[in-house]
Amino acid sequence: MSHNYVSIPRYLQYLNKRRIVYRRNPITDKPTLEFEYGKFYEDGTYECYDLFRSKAKITTYKSLKWHLLVLWYLNPKLDMDQFTALAETIANYKYGFIAFDIPADLLKRMVYDVSMCDLEEPPKNKLRKVIFNDNSGLNLSEKLTIVGQLIGKTKRIHQDDIYQCMLDINDMNERITIKKLASTLKCSVRTIHRNMGYELKKEKELLNMENEKI
Repeated sequence: MSHNYVSIPRYLQYLNKRRIVYRRNPITDKPTLEFEYGKFYEDGTYECYDLFRSKAKITTYKSLKWHLLVLWYLNPKLDMDQFTALAETIANYKYGFIAFDIPADLLKRMVYDVSMCDLEEPPKNKLRKVIFNDNSGLNLSEKLTIVGQLIGKTKRIHQDDIYQCMLDINDMNERITIKKLASTLKCSVRTIHRNMGYELKKEKELLNMENEKI
């Protein structure tokens, strides 16, 4: 059951106290350009895992399973009891990670399925082109401008570029619109429509609904 949206801060202290890794920069992919504030990958990289940086909550079973898979992958020293406790925390609405309730038996099956995955193969990930340093000193608006300038130059707009801009606009407490996405990515409205897809359109609606309820 989904809850009426309440802006509950994530309990990141739980992860930090236990030294749970939930962010990792690319390991083998090399950036095209490096700046004081971060790095740019012209062809993108799938090696950047950056959980819980955006304020957007986990809103589907599919997303929850992916988050658990990434946590399992990034923390190979966790035993099954530790991973189960971690999953129960992430899946508990009161800790601010998730926007719905999940039945205990379903979560138990999900944890088992994740634990059986072959982690020699990295979890499927979103393509990232711009990765900012934690100490970049830039605010969200400045980051959004830089992303638009760098990605706009490549003339190849991907769904992941659009999704990242959606999250950034949402974090600025602004309404996500097609026109605003096109302006940010320096492309046409038609390009956004062509590359957006059904799932991103639904995610856009959900993020806008969440902002309206805050």
